[in-house]
Amino acid sequence: MSEALQILKKYWNHDSFRLPQEEIINAVLEGHDTFALMPTGGGKSVCFQIPALMQKGICLVISPLIALMKDQVANLQKRNIKAIALTGGIKSDELIDLLDNCQFGNYKFLYLSPERLQSDWILERIKNLPINLIAIDEAHCVSQWGHDFRSAYLKISNLKTHFPKVPFLALTATATPRVKEDIITQLGLENPQSFEKSFERKNIAYMVFEIEDKLFRIKQILSKNRQPSIIYVRNRKSCIDIAAQLNSLGFKATFYHGGLATKDKNKNMQLWMDEEVQVMVATNAFGMGIDKANVKTVIHTQLPENLENYYQEAGRAGRNEEKAFALLLTSPSDVAQTENQFIYVLPDKKFLQEVFIKMCTYFQIAYGEGINEKFSFNLNQFCIRYKFPVLKTYNAIQFLDRQGIISLSQEFSEKISIQFIIPSKEVIRYTSLNPNDEEIILAILRTYPGVYDIQTNFNLSLIAKKSKHTEIEVLNVLEKLKEKNIIDYHSKNNDTTLIFNEIREDNRTISRVAKYLENQNQLKKEQFEAVLHYIKNDKRCKSQLILEYFGETKTSNCGICSYCVQQKTKKENSISVSEKILDLLKTTDLSSREIQMELNNPSNDVIFALQELLENEYILIKSNNKYSLNK
Repeated sequence: MSEALQILKKYWNHDSFRLPQEEIINAVLEGHDTFALMPTGGGKSVCFQIPALMQKGICLVISPLIALMKDQVANLQKRNIKAIALTGGIKSDELIDLLDNCQFGNYKFLYLSPERLQSDWILERIKNLPINLIAIDEAHCVSQWGHDFRSAYLKISNLKTHFPKVPFLALTATATPRVKEDIITQLGLENPQSFEKSFERKNIAYMVFEIEDKLFRIKQILSKNRQPSIIYVRNRKSCIDIAAQLNSLGFKATFYHGGLATKDKNKNMQLWMDEEVQVMVATNAFGMGIDKANVKTVIHTQLPENLENYYQEAGRAGRNEEKAFALLLTSPSDVAQTENQFIYVLPDKKFLQEVFIKMCTYFQIAYGEGINEKFSFNLNQFCIRYKFPVLKTYNAIQFLDRQGIISLSQEFSEKISIQFIIPSKEVIRYTSLNPNDEEIILAILRTYPGVYDIQTNFNLSLIAKKSKHTEIEVLNVLEKLKEKNIIDYHSKNNDTTLIFNEIREDNRTISRVAKYLENQNQLKKEQFEAVLHYIKNDKRCKSQLILEYFGETKTSNCGICSYCVQQKTKKENSISVSEKILDLLKTTDLSSREIQMELNNPSNDVIFALQELLENEYILIKSNNKYSLNK
C-alpha cells in the first residue's frame, strides 16, 4: 500500500481514492503546479491535505469562505491534525501568537483569506514559514469571469517570488473553459498539470417542470421519495412558510437560513442529518461542508442566479451513487422575479460612485483622507438618509469590499430580534385593549409571519415605515410588550464595522475598479441567460445542456432527465397510436382529420405517429390526401 493510501486509511478511513485524487496528489508531490477541476462532492480537500501530511513543513490554504475554513480546520483537529485558520475578528496580538504556533508548533495547515495576504506584516511572517504547498481553494474567484471574483486573489501570484520551488494547487468545482485559462494566467501557474473530472453525474435525473401549484408537486415528489431531501428557496420567510406547510401535510420538515442563531442552525441541521426529519427547507446559506450521501431529492422552487450555483446545490443529491433527482420547479412569473432580484439590482459605475461619495459624506471624510479610519455602519439608516434602494446599495458596498477599497467586519444584520411567546388570540386581545399599539403590532405580524415560532431578526426602520410611526415609538411598544411578557425581545449593537482601506479619491477610486464592475455585471447577465436557456430549451437533454455550459460535449442523451422521460413517453404513446391507426386503415382509407375523429388521443400524438408510419413506409398518402396501408 502506498504512503498516500496509508494516510487516507489512517485519517479518513477510506480504502481507495476517487478519480482523479491520486493523480493530483502525485503531481503535487513531484513539485508541479497543478490545476484541479472537481465538481461538488469530488473530494478536493484531500488533494492538498494528503501531500501536505506526507512532507515536512506546513501547507498554506487560501480560501475566501470563512465557514468552509472553519469547517475544514475543525475536521482536521478532530483527526488530531494540527491546523489553524486566520479568520476575521482576530486581534493582532492573537494573530501573532497563532503565527508563532505555525512557525514553532509543528502545525500542518494554515488557512487564511486572500485579503489577509494584503497585510504586509502577515506576508512577512508567512515568508519565514516552512511552506511545502500552496493550495488555492475556490480558485474561480481569481478570474474576472468567475462567478465570485475577488481582486485580492490577483495578488496571490506574488507568493511565487517568495516560494519559487513550492508547487501551487488551484482547486475549483465550477469553472468554464474561459475561467480555467484565466485562473492559470492570473496565478502564474508554470506548465501546470491539469486534471478535470467530468461534470456528468449519471445517477442524477435533472428535471424541469413549469407548474402553477408548486406545493402540490412538492407533496407528490416527497410522497414518492421518502428519503432525505433538500428544498432550496429564495428567502428566509419562504423557509419558515414551506417547512410549516409541509409539516401540516404530514411530512417532517425543518429549515435553515443565514438569520438563524448558531444553536438553532446546529439543532435543525442535526435533526436532518440524523433523519429525524425528512426535509430541509433552506436558502443557499445551507450546504457548505454538508456531506450526506443518501440525499434522494434536491428541489429548487425558484430560478437560480446561475448554473454554477445550481449545479453545486443539485449535486448534493445522490452522492451514494444511487439514482437521485434534481428538480427545478418554475412558473411564468419566476423570470421577472429573478430579474428583479439579481439583474435589475446590479449597480453601474454611476451608482457605485454615488454610493461611495455619499458614504464618505456620511462619515465626514475629506478628499485625500480616510485611510484606515473605522466606523460603525447601519445599512438601513444609510439607505433611508440618501433614499437609496437597499439591495442595490448592498451589492455596491459588497463590490467595494471585494475590491479592497473598504472592509466590512461582518455581514449586515439587524440589531433586534423578537418572538411572540403568547398565543395569537391573546395578542389580538391585547391589541383590542391597546388600540394605540395596534398599527405597530399588525405591521410586525404581517411582515414576520413566523414570529410566533422562532426568534426573528427585526428591521426597525422597516416596521416604523410600514406602521407610519417613528422608530422611537416602535421601540417603546417593544419594551412595553417585553415588560408584559408578550414577546421575548433582544437588542444588541451589531452594526457592521466599516474600514476605509484607501484615501478618498472619488472618481479616481471608482474608475480604477469600474472595468471589474462592468465585467461582473455582464457575466451575471450572461449567466442568467444560460439559466433561461436551460429551463426553456425543450429540444435537448437537460444533462447535455449542463455539460455543454461547462465546456463538455456529450452526444448521447442521459435517458433519465425530464426531456428524455418525455421523449420516451412520446415514443411509447406513438407506438400505441400507430397500432390504432394501422387497425383503422385495414378497413378503409382515411384523412388525418378522420383519423383524429376516430381516436381519443391528442392531435400532436396522432400527427407524430402518422409521420413515423410514413417514414417507415408502413402507410402512404394518396393524391386525395387520404392515408392508406402500404401493401
